Amino acid sequence: MIWKQLCISFCYLLLLHSVTFEQSSAQVVKDGTKEVTIDCSHDDSSLQYMLWYQHKPGSGSMSLIGYAVANGEPNYEVQFKDRFQIKSGTQKGSLIIPTANLSDSAVYFCAASTQ
Repeated sequence: MIWKQLCISFCYLLLLHSVTFEQSSAQVVKDGTKEVTIDCSHDDSSLQYMLWYQHKPGSGSMSLIGYAVANGEPNYEVQFKDRFQIKSGTQKGSLIIPTANLSDSAVYFCAASTQ
């Protein structure tokens, strides 16, 4: 049996002043993996929004997946609503892909903002 592999890379994006971000390391997962979780945290309590972006290989731009206000309900862009889950607290959050597949191959970025 030949396994197709899905490569998901994770980076960080700073939107404001110097903030230290920590994000999950790059992962390679097999097609059909039950769940992929990408964790992100930062050290600035004034940043109440956590945003998640996807950058597909060969694409010149990033796509906003969605965002969450600290301890609030997440908001998703329509094309990502049924495939991704965002969990967010004040300074920590996660992007979850419940069932990863090859179409999810991308670099994922977390970011934080005051608004």
